Amino acid sequence: MDIGNIFSGIQKQTPDEILETVLRTHQFKIERIISKGHATAEGEWYDQDKNEWVLVLKGNAGVLFEGDDGTVTLKTGDYINIPAHRKHRVEWTDPEEETIWLAIHY
Repeated sequence: MDIGNIFSGIQKQTPDEILETVLRTHQFKIERIISKGHATAEGEWYDQDKNEWVLVLKGNAGVLFEGDDGTVTLKTGDYINIPAHRKHRVEWTDPEEETIWLAIHY
């Protein structure tokens, strides 16, 4: 039995966003993502082959979907389901505190 804590081992003041696989099977992958002032590179979009359910455990972020006029703001406790091939990008994450995401790719 594996026991862990989603909030343990978080590095402070890292220049890069951190993506860590928590669990992977043939059907899904669970990731912990840690951001602090990070955003998707200008002009780039995520276009994933699988659906992605994302929960913000801590912090705040803005996500933009291709073709939409406004950014979706996510705060602690908010979640969103992103269908496969729905192009999106992270416009911003809180620069003052870590934004901790739980992402399930299925």
